[in-house]
Amino acid sequence: MTLVESRRREAARVSAPGPILVLTGMKREAACVAGEGVVAICSGANVPRLRTELHRLKERRFSAVVSFGLAGGLDHSLRRGDVVIADAVISGHERHETHGRLSDAIAEGAAARGCRTIPGAVVGVDQPAMDRHAKKRLREQAQAAAVDMESHLAAEFARERRLPFAVVRAISDPAVRGLPPLAARALTPTGDVCKKTVARELIRAPRQIGGLVMAGLDSRAAFVSLGRCGPLLGPLLRLVLADL
Repeated sequence: MTLVESRRREAARVSAPGPILVLTGMKREAACVAGEGVVAICSGANVPRLRTELHRLKERRFSAVVSFGLAGGLDHSLRRGDVVIADAVISGHERHETHGRLSDAIAEGAAARGCRTIPGAVVGVDQPAMDRHAKKRLREQAQAAAVDMESHLAAEFARERRLPFAVVRAISDPAVRGLPPLAARALTPTGDVCKKTVARELIRAPRQIGGLVMAGLDSRAAFVSLGRCGPLLGPLLRLVLADL
């Protein structure tokens, strides 16, 4: 590390007005970004709960907001494990632009770590898009590359606080596949996977096991990508923010 880089890192550490707030859906996603200068909260796939958590943070100071984690693919060219670095978030009739310099820095860092990165819009929804038909409708309505349940709240929080924000989402279930119904019930409010619920749902509807196996393979590839680019967020974005 050069003297200039060392001083820039120290300046980023000292002058940043607050940590980076990272919104995720699962604890496992949050673990990928854990580190100094990062505060991660999990939705547990529950948008009202996440709104409540964000309201509790209204008095805290942050330097940026990032939506990070898995996403469903809407664009048929995207493969599992691809990382969408969003240029915009679509929520209903609203379009929220992401911060160009933050997004570019993340894309460069993720690519250097071996991730296939793709720019594009992400649509935020309050209910999961569980099947191919739901994904097709969202694609037609929003012209987005991917869908998740946290990015629109990240965009709203950042807009209200006038903070830069970015979206980093790894494709888990591609556009050609849906999720087994049990996936909508498997997450706990704190973002853990409830194994008892999974087992109970499989006993009740054993035909879901094929979809569960495929979902597991998809998410494994996505988590490899998240594990590569997640550790970059804290150090990399704080350097970029120091220059803004």
